[in-house]
Amino acid sequence: MIRKDISKLAEILNIPFVEGGHLEQAVVHRSYLNEHPEFPMAHNERLEFLGDAVLELIVTEYLFNNFDNPEGELTNWRAALVNGQNLADIGLTLGIEDFLYLSKGEAKDKNSKARRYIMANAMEAVIGSVYLDSGWEVAKEYVTRVVIGTLKEILEKKTYIDPKSRFQEEAQSRTSTTPSYKVLEESGPDHNKIFKIGVYLGKKLVAEGEGSSKQEAQVDAAANALTNQGW
Repeated sequence: MIRKDISKLAEILNIPFVEGGHLEQAVVHRSYLNEHPEFPMAHNERLEFLGDAVLELIVTEYLFNNFDNPEGELTNWRAALVNGQNLADIGLTLGIEDFLYLSKGEAKDKNSKARRYIMANAMEAVIGSVYLDSGWEVAKEYVTRVVIGTLKEILEKKTYIDPKSRFQEEAQSRTSTTPSYKVLEESGPDHNKIFKIGVYLGKKLVAEGEGSSKQEAQVDAAANALTNQGW
């Protein structure tokens, strides 16, 4: 069992390193403990729970204090800032992935949706650890810098509008066609189904998407369609 140099992670993230603090726990995935039960700390899910709440409050306070937009718009902006896609992108950009404690199987599974989910959760756990180790003001500075720092791009690209709505608007504007969605495949047991859905413009299959619900798969398909069409 090789321990990570967590002081290096703190340096990369530009946060205080607290000896014996919570930062190392923030990057421990549950799968790692299945293979290393002797590891001297728990997985990061409790820190993720805390970090999620800290993140949402900091983002909400920032939007409330800096914008006079209606509640609905601010809610959409907040959702775009704190959603798993944005957090995973931020975590990968920061280099947190290199410090994750993962099982051998999870470590090999790069560039998958599962890895992005793990990355987003680790981001929340890191925020929770910063809050516990260094307090509210340091956590606020960190979240403002790395998460709220993506707001400009979100507003410019209008990614706060959900992909289904964006794709429908673009399709109707560019092709005078309303997209339609069709289930292509269902797999897995009833309690853990995976849906594959296609999005069509007329009879043309534009993109496919997957998810644990039909709605999630439709959103994924719409996001892929926006990319495929260059919209």
